[in-house]
Amino acid sequence: MTDTRRLDGVDVLRGLSILAVILLHIELRLRIAGFPLAGTMPAWLRYLLFSNGGNGVTVFFAVSGFLITRTSIRRFGSLAQMRPSRFYRIRFARIAPLLLLLLAILSVLHLGGAEGFVIPAKRATLPRALFAALTFHLNWLEASRGFLPPNWDVLWSLSIEEMFYLFFPLLCVLLFRFRWGTTLFIVPLLAFVMVGPFQRAVWSANEIWKDKAYLSGMDGIALGCLTALLTDRLRNIRANVWLHRLAGATGAAMMLLVAVWPNWHWLHLIGRHGFDNTLVALGACLVIMATVLTGMTGNWFTAPIRWLGRHSYEVYLTHEFVVVWGTMLYAKLHSGPLPVWFIAIAALSALPGAILARYFSEPLNRRLRGATVTGGHNAKPEVLAENAA
Repeated sequence: MTDTRRLDGVDVLRGLSILAVILLHIELRLRIAGFPLAGTMPAWLRYLLFSNGGNGVTVFFAVSGFLITRTSIRRFGSLAQMRPSRFYRIRFARIAPLLLLLLAILSVLHLGGAEGFVIPAKRATLPRALFAALTFHLNWLEASRGFLPPNWDVLWSLSIEEMFYLFFPLLCVLLFRFRWGTTLFIVPLLAFVMVGPFQRAVWSANEIWKDKAYLSGMDGIALGCLTALLTDRLRNIRANVWLHRLAGATGAAMMLLVAVWPNWHWLHLIGRHGFDNTLVALGACLVIMATVLTGMTGNWFTAPIRWLGRHSYEVYLTHEFVVVWGTMLYAKLHSGPLPVWFIAIAALSALPGAILARYFSEPLNRRLRGATVTGGHNAKPEVLAENAA
């Protein structure tokens, strides 16, 4: 019988990550509008809630690398049997529909002069921004010209991710032709892991490029790929379940340390040398491996977060519409308790993405890839995993 269970642990990680991104962006827009949250809560709690959006994106990268590698192994039988044309078609089906819709809406808002959506002329023209988004170098454009409006800015991480996957199947075809194909394939992945911290700490020309350079994010994706390879090797090996749980607990502790106490002296030293992102990604990979190998499933308590994780791609691309308009509305009305507005904006931020996932991106995803199955818990495992990637 085919296993159709979702990877609940992965959904939890993605749900927490997209929540961290949303909270960061709401706090940032409110602060820019002149309504900072400083002094309303303990410093450590404020940092945990509103300063971990970047760490959330790092977790996204690790999860993405794991899911793409895992589903490729299951879909093709092994990475040595990779078919690039099919790989690209599936990636296009997953990414392109919502991306193209988003760019169309942003173009209309820019041309209509909508406040908060107009690209500053000194930074880019609309055609230049569209070209950067469609050729996955918007991260480079922002690093060289400055930040674009919020709904454009979120596309920087997509630039890194899709550039990695442009070469991923080609490396599989090239390297697995040789006898030691797996070893040859692991070498560039380890190289990405080692280079990432140096890119963030040494090779970055400015603060934007420090976070948004291609190599700054690819170490997380590479760690996810390595985790998928290792998990595939371990899945048929009997091991003490407590060892897997210990690995998962260790990974969670690693992420929590960076998320809550980054100013500890030794953690500050790690961050200054660019290893904090690597630590978060490695922690996420340990959690992923533990939940997959133990077959861990979710419960009612984690259901809302898992729901958010299942729609994380759509929510990520669309949440800034609610954040921008919601914070602008509060700034104009300045009526009612700020915490209530904050919670309302955060809750509503997931709504456009969830609606688009159900009625637009997922139906087009299945149609474009030629799938004959429907979504939900009756879908084939590769469809479920790819939808989470």
